[in-house]
Amino acid sequence: MSSLLDWFDAVQQMLFEAVVQPLLFNLGLGGVIEEAYDWTMWLLIGLLQVAFLLLVFGTLQRWRPVEPVIDRGQVRLDIFYTLIHRLAIFRIVLFFLVQPLWDEATGWAHVMGFTPFGLDEVWPGVTDQPWVSLIIYLIAFDLVEYLYHRAQHRFEWLWALHAVHHSQRQMTMWSDNRNHLLDSILHDSVIVFVSLAIGVPPAQFVMIVVFTQLVESFSHANVRLSFGRLGERVLVSPRFHRQHHSIAFDVSAAGPAKGNNFAVLFPVWDLIFGTGQFDDLYPATGIHDQLPEAGGRNYGRGFLTQQWLGLKRMVGLG
Repeated sequence: MSSLLDWFDAVQQMLFEAVVQPLLFNLGLGGVIEEAYDWTMWLLIGLLQVAFLLLVFGTLQRWRPVEPVIDRGQVRLDIFYTLIHRLAIFRIVLFFLVQPLWDEATGWAHVMGFTPFGLDEVWPGVTDQPWVSLIIYLIAFDLVEYLYHRAQHRFEWLWALHAVHHSQRQMTMWSDNRNHLLDSILHDSVIVFVSLAIGVPPAQFVMIVVFTQLVESFSHANVRLSFGRLGERVLVSPRFHRQHHSIAFDVSAAGPAKGNNFAVLFPVWDLIFGTGQFDDLYPATGIHDQLPEAGGRNYGRGFLTQQWLGLKRMVGLG
C-alpha cells in the first residue's frame, strides 16, 4: 500500500509541475497554486477511475448487459457528465463559487466555539484504528446519503433537480453523474459540512469519496448482476439500484411514498426504514411521465437543456 501511495504522490507531483503549474502561471492564476495541487490529486484520481470503469465495469457490461444500448447519444451525454464531475472540473467551479461560503461558515463555527464531534474518538484504542474509523465514517456518510436521497424524492423543488438524474432511459456505468449541477452543489455542501462536524481526516475523506463513487458507478451499470440473497442486503448491487430507477414505479412527482432502494452503499438503511425492494427484476428505467401515454414530457437531450429545464421546474415554470 505504501508503495502504491508513493507512486501516486510521484505522478501527482509530476503532473502538477509539468502541466498544471505552468498553465496557471500563463493564465495569471498563480494565487491558487496551493489549491491547484489538490485539484491535481482529484484529476489523477478521476483519470484512474475512468480507466477502471472502462477496463472493469465496461467489460462486465459487454459480458452480461441487461439491455442493448440503443440511444448512444444519451450515453455520450452521461460520459460528458462523468468527465465534468470526475476530472476536477466541477471541483474547480466549487472552489470559485462555493468555497468562500464554506470558509465563511467554518470560520463562524470556530468563532462560536464549535469543535468537531470526532467519531473516531468514541472508543480510544479501537475506533481510532485507521481501518475501524474508516468503516465508521463510511457508515455515517452513507446514512447521510440515504437521508439526502430520500429528501430528493420527498420535496418538490429537490425532485425537480434530481429528476434530471432519473431521466436516463439507457442506464450505464456513466449514469451516476447525470445530475443537475445545483443538485450536485447542494449535495456536496451537505457532505462537506458533515465531514467537518464529525472530524473526518482529509486522507480518509478522499478514500470515502473514491470508494463511494466507484460503487455508485457500478450500481448504475448495465449489468445483469446481483449479489445473492445475503449480499444484496450488504452492498448495493446493479440489480438493487436499477429497481430504484424503474419506470414501472410512479416516481414522476415528489412525495412521502415515492420510490424505493434509496441506499447508496449499504441497503441496511432501506431495511431499517422499510424502503427496500429485493425482487429479482431488471426493469426498464426512466420517469413515468416520459411515457407517451403520460404525455411524453420532455426531459431534454442536451446538457444545457437539462440544466435549464431543471431550474425552470424548480421554480414551477417547467
